[in-house]
Amino acid sequence: MAEKRDYYDVLGISKSANDDEIRKAYRSLAKKYHPDVNKAPDAEAKFKEINEAYEVLSDKQKRTTYDQFGFAGMDGAQAGGGFGGFQSGGFDDLNDIFSSFFGGGMGDSFGSQRSSRRAAGPQRGEDRYMKTAIDFMDACFGKTENITLNVDEKCTRCGGSGAYSGSDIETCSTCHGSGTVITQQRTAFGVFQSQGVCPDCHGTGKRIRRVCPECGGTGYRHNRVTVEVKIPAGIADGQQLKVAGKGERGTNGGDNGDLYIQIHVRPHSQFIRDGKNILLEIPVSAVDATLGCTVDVPTINGDVTMKIPAGTQEGTQLRLRGEGVADIRGGKSGDQLCTIRIQIDKKLSSKEKELYKSLQAEQSDSRKNPFDSFKKMFN
Repeated sequence: MAEKRDYYDVLGISKSANDDEIRKAYRSLAKKYHPDVNKAPDAEAKFKEINEAYEVLSDKQKRTTYDQFGFAGMDGAQAGGGFGGFQSGGFDDLNDIFSSFFGGGMGDSFGSQRSSRRAAGPQRGEDRYMKTAIDFMDACFGKTENITLNVDEKCTRCGGSGAYSGSDIETCSTCHGSGTVITQQRTAFGVFQSQGVCPDCHGTGKRIRRVCPECGGTGYRHNRVTVEVKIPAGIADGQQLKVAGKGERGTNGGDNGDLYIQIHVRPHSQFIRDGKNILLEIPVSAVDATLGCTVDVPTINGDVTMKIPAGTQEGTQLRLRGEGVADIRGGKSGDQLCTIRIQIDKKLSSKEKELYKSLQAEQSDSRKNPFDSFKKMFN
């Protein structure tokens, strides 16, 4: 059996991490290794390991026990070579030890304990994660996309109760409706009581005489549904959309978890997005850059006329205000930033060559020749 990794290492956090840091690390890793998203052979095992670590570190009592005794405190194996090996600070520490070993504390005496476990009533299902790819323009302007998936939903006939009718639900005779049962364990220190989930009703506190014919008593139906997802204008690559109630099914009549859809935006052949701004390179001839001109520039909204000033240099960036991406929160749209790329002709007609030679002759004056001015800097 592979050796278990430290829970803090599993989540990639320090031992001083607070609740928010633990939750953030868990959500990030759960999204990465969820079997519905990650198809790697070891993804499921890692996902289970992540959930196990989070279950312990997100519970203050379990985390305290784990910090003191490691895995021994989690699985009931005694650490430290016997009772005297624990460096306990008093009665409360002993109570934590017995809580981790026997499922509860010592309470006010060796003969009784306080109840620390609650019945397994309705439990919300786990969240579900998936990815979808959209085109660049769809991310800029938004769209509605239909996604088909399999979902376990509450049975519409019984409302998730699993019973044929309301009169077919009765109180569990084993736990008398509490959902829990108490067992006793005799040790060298006395008799200890532990409280656990009722094995007959699984913590619901109820029994069903006649089951629902539609769901067979499970309370859920496995349906293939089409979900309409509205992708807002301005969504960025990597952002997530939440679809409520389309995650994994709950237990004991609990609600489904939520579905989180991570958006991947396909790149555009020319436009590059930088936040709300659009970046675009504009080719301009040397003559137009020197004398200035007016050009119709492509934007995500269509062509826009832009003036290129005389004497524009290579790499100059000109701004088209409001021609960027919409603000997903409803604010002002971004801009389009056009970077000028001066193109030098490699093939010239005879007339063009004559004109360039005339211009070259005009620039023989060192005041107009940039290279001559450059050389003077080294003299």
